[in-house]
Amino acid sequence: DRTGSSDFGSKASKPLFAGMNPMDLKRGIDKAVTAAVAELKKISKPCKDQKAIAQVGTISANSDKSIGDIIAEAMEKVGKEGVITVEDGSGLENALEVVEGMQFDRGYLSPYFINNQQNMSAELENPFILLVDKKISNIRELIPLLENVAKSGRPLLVIAEDIEGEALATLVVNN
Repeated sequence: DRTGSSDFGSKASKPLFAGMNPMDLKRGIDKAVTAAVAELKKISKPCKDQKAIAQVGTISANSDKSIGDIIAEAMEKVGKEGVITVEDGSGLENALEVVEGMQFDRGYLSPYFINNQQNMSAELENPFILLVDKKISNIRELIPLLENVAKSGRPLLVIAEDIEGEALATLVVNN
């Protein structure tokens, strides 16, 4: 495939095969990226209204105005800092669904967390919530927190990139 990234990769590898220092190449690429981003910031024009956003969306969607309008509507609903996710649908129509709050790709990691057998869900009342932006595999760093949560008698909801190994096993055992 001749996309920009594959073309860039093949061109960037030529100097390396010719004996160029990889760190010098990286520094050069970093400088080029910084210059390109600065130039784009200088010449860019922010979209000021929904009509302008719809025009940009239409161009990005191969001149499909209905898609451009949906993009503009989504941008208006979520705001400048919102997140828009595009998914394949099963129907013939394009649709916009707005979800308030947060949405997660996965639910509980182990069926042992299920406490409502009727609807196969894990339900927690007034839980403490631990948000972690990395994978948890070592339970030792969480032990003081887990001890305090256990003393309180309240459940703990852990939201993390992933939980594995001894950390997952410990959480399952101490449900």
